[in-house]
Amino acid sequence: MNSSPFRFPPFVIPDQCQALREEVRAFLADYSNTWSGWDVGHSWTGFDRAFSRAVAQRGWIGMTWPKAYGGHERSVVERYVVVEEMLAAGAPVGAHWVADRQSGPLILRVGTEAQRQKLIPKIAAGESAFCIGLSEPDSGSDLASLRSRAEKIDGGWRLNGRKIWTTYANECDFMIGLFRSSGSPEQKHKGLSQFLIDLQSSGIEINPIQDMTGESHFNEIVFDNVSIADEDLVGEEGDGWAQVNAELTFERSGPDRYLSSFPLLPATVSALTDDTNDRLAARKIGQAFAEITVLREMSLSILSQLSEGKTPLQEAAVTKLLGTTMEQRLPEMTRELLDNSPLIGDDHLSQLQGYLTQSVPSFSLRGGTNEIMCGIIARGLGLR
Repeated sequence: MNSSPFRFPPFVIPDQCQALREEVRAFLADYSNTWSGWDVGHSWTGFDRAFSRAVAQRGWIGMTWPKAYGGHERSVVERYVVVEEMLAAGAPVGAHWVADRQSGPLILRVGTEAQRQKLIPKIAAGESAFCIGLSEPDSGSDLASLRSRAEKIDGGWRLNGRKIWTTYANECDFMIGLFRSSGSPEQKHKGLSQFLIDLQSSGIEINPIQDMTGESHFNEIVFDNVSIADEDLVGEEGDGWAQVNAELTFERSGPDRYLSSFPLLPATVSALTDDTNDRLAARKIGQAFAEITVLREMSLSILSQLSEGKTPLQEAAVTKLLGTTMEQRLPEMTRELLDNSPLIGDDHLSQLQGYLTQSVPSFSLRGGTNEIMCGIIARGLGLR
């Protein structure tokens, strides 16, 4: 058994970032009064291209990327400050979220120069939206058993198969999808490659899936003899599994893993009255803020490690597990403190509470289930 604890070296946001934080808050103040509680509840899954273009005009997409590709060469800490404020406000950042968080960095890291020149400037301008094609009808948590195939043909590849639960595939321009390019599903991690896919390509069928909120941002995507070019391979053939693991570290450790439900917390505090059980409220709210503070420190620590070129898989899994567990408790905490029904009422708090009550069960699924996170943590401890 590995006796070494996971590493969470402390990291502090410099004081000089406060001016940027205030700038972002002022920008968001111009929008926040137009967002309903239902809108705010969507947080980073709210898809608004016009808002993303406005964010891009402020230089807040592709902040750390090279200026040669439309980026701004600012620090990872400055980007974290912007992301943190967007999430805390419940801003609709979904149109640029995936591209800014992982697809753009992936292309910059392993993509070809042609891919960088074609795609990165459009992402930084808020003009291209990306989704991720991982899960399949028979391959969710056991992702490496996926059966969608990429067959090598003259001058390119032919894609066949299905992806499912792909967020906003019905709205996005491109997908980076994981396909089996060699071998069999029994070989698991070997022979998997990622491809850049124009979602307007012939042979692609996108079927929205309605969830319990009545919305349809999840999708099934069917690939029927979809032809793509050689230059649409991302990185090296067969390197897809390593690429996905690196991407998921960003996804699992960012502030979206503890701030998706956050707007409900200050809204609950504002709604407390003199009739509220003060001791219960103080304990519940104090605990929630304490957990968020700790999760923020963990997330910042992972950020510093990623900026040093490290891949803290286990640390990201711990952060994701604790963060989504905390987020899922917030709607019930609000109901308990305010003694209300989250599905009755049309005021801002009721809409926010109602949406999150219906959506938080899925939080522990995206980016890997709690069981998968526990398995990663166990490997880090030498238990499996």
